[in-house]
Amino acid sequence: MNHLESWGRYPKTTQNVRQVRWSSDTLPNAREGELFLPFGLGRSYGDGCLNDGGTLLATRAMNRFLDFDPGTGILRCEAGASLDAILQFAVPEGWFLPTTPGTKFVTVGGAVANDVHGKNHHRAGTFGCHVKRFELLRSDGRRLVCSPTENPQLFAATIGGLGLTGLITWVEFALRPIASAMIDVESVKIRNLDDFFEVSDESDKAFEYTVAWVDCLARGTALGRGILMRGNHAKEAGELRTHRQPRLNVPLDFPSLALNHLSVQAFNTLYYGRLKQRVTRAVKHYDPFFYPLDAVNHWNRIYGRRGFFQYQFTIPFSSNAGAIREVFERIAKSGQGSFLAVLKTFGDIPSPGMLSYPSPGITLALDFSNKGERTFKLFEQLNSVVMEAGGRYYPAKDAWMPPEAFARSYPNWEQFQAFIDPSFSSSFWRRVTRAEAKR
Repeated sequence: MNHLESWGRYPKTTQNVRQVRWSSDTLPNAREGELFLPFGLGRSYGDGCLNDGGTLLATRAMNRFLDFDPGTGILRCEAGASLDAILQFAVPEGWFLPTTPGTKFVTVGGAVANDVHGKNHHRAGTFGCHVKRFELLRSDGRRLVCSPTENPQLFAATIGGLGLTGLITWVEFALRPIASAMIDVESVKIRNLDDFFEVSDESDKAFEYTVAWVDCLARGTALGRGILMRGNHAKEAGELRTHRQPRLNVPLDFPSLALNHLSVQAFNTLYYGRLKQRVTRAVKHYDPFFYPLDAVNHWNRIYGRRGFFQYQFTIPFSSNAGAIREVFERIAKSGQGSFLAVLKTFGDIPSPGMLSYPSPGITLALDFSNKGERTFKLFEQLNSVVMEAGGRYYPAKDAWMPPEAFARSYPNWEQFQAFIDPSFSSSFWRRVTRAEAKR
């Protein structure tokens, strides 16, 4: 048995690991009652990539590029190929990812299974919006090409389907053209939550990429203060230089007391105060703009051995800012502030995925050190606010969501169950549906 971890390092699980090296490989013969789950680079924060007592199908060696059309930017690659490798290949050719999460160290299969989104959701939708087709290997040996017209129901179930519908072997998707590796960036100092909504609305109209860091410990008239970053790909032709690999590393787990109320408060104050003007303009390489945390290997170790939670939810626009205000107020009162709090609005571009997370509204992502029962009690308080506002949680980030919240967030989950491969499961799925693992 193998002790693999998710990026949040919670929960602790034990599972077997079997390697899948080629897209032409067959699935290993399942032992009686054995349950599989694909595992890429392990950047899911919670237990969506874990399969306690089961078997993980490691796909990172299944990473070859199979076909590329330089005229259209359509790339076909094996599901274990990383976004990192795709950028190294595509940027010099004048192409970029159609949308990207906050790390490039995820596989294409994982990007499909979690239907990831990025700073340009209001313009480009989710990753699944750009997928043309893929091959799905089922445990009965069938290889099914899925697209909007071929096996369309499995196509919809697999995009955002959390790896439960079978093993994705290859994916064909469209890149977007760029003239330069540089991004024209503006950083705007946000005074409070009302200011965020005003600046965010104007930014979404003029900029392809928008996202805000928020000081979640600020209170009173400064509640919701932060820095909104917005950017567009540089229009003038320039150098198509790719990124470098990380040079910094966190070699050891930090002490559990390193991230506390005082240290988070000090960081937030300094980070907010670093901008002296209302608007600062710069031209940046795409790497620090999209992937600032990728500059440090194993940055999750700063939270110590107990790990951390990323708590991400979306609240519909119809709920206005009241619920977001209450969330910030409860966090500040609890003293469990997050130095990484990201606020953004989602657009109305529908995803093709049956269980995809993004929906029109305001999304907030926060990192919390794992302080055991104290943290769970805070989540229970926040959950009452999120559910009352008609919100939903992001499965790729989740290690806590109770079954009742999952059912309300994804009312079509029972319809989705019909497309789950009978030999596939995950710790997440069993937790949120109260399903028992076969042994």
